[in-house]
Amino acid sequence: MRMMLALGAILSLACVSAGEAPSNYQTYHGGIRADSDPVVLATYERVLDRCEPEAYSWRRGSPNPNSTPYWLALRNCLYRHGFVDRGVYAYPTTAVLRHFLDR
Repeated sequence: MRMMLALGAILSLACVSAGEAPSNYQTYHGGIRADSDPVVLATYERVLDRCEPEAYSWRRGSPNPNSTPYWLALRNCLYRHGFVDRGVYAYPTTAVLRHFLDR
């Protein structure tokens, strides 16, 4: 049982989306893609400039930009500022099952 719990925790952290491209994010209210509107894109860039230092800190994330704690901290900060991952593209496992989940 402990081994299954450990395996589940490792797999959940391994499947974190590692993209900060504006096309991967949408606004929380309205679902507007971050790269579809110049005003939303400018807001996304400001929020990203604010969230990256927080994700680089040891307190929230990691100084290694390729690490899981960095991406989790970055996604957490972006979510707090109103930007969320775009549905089925947020995790690789849901991208495989996207046709099943759309039903």
